[in-house]
Amino acid sequence: MTPDDPLLKILACPLDKGPLHLLPPAEALYNPRLHRRYPIVDGIPQLLPSSGEQVTEDEHEELLKRMAP
Repeated sequence: MTPDDPLLKILACPLDKGPLHLLPPAEALYNPRLHRRYPIVDGIPQLLPSSGEQVTEDEHEELLKRMAP
């Protein structure tokens, strides 16, 4: 999955249905509103609510820096 992949425009968080952000280098999708990270395994996003991982406030701040252009 790449940052310009059209699939990113239609993928949504399974909990709040909002947009997700690709974390470089295409290792996970992130929902900054809920502080949840969803893994990408073999190129396939794992978007079950149980697949998501809650991140700490420190991790959240670091992820926001990685998302910035």
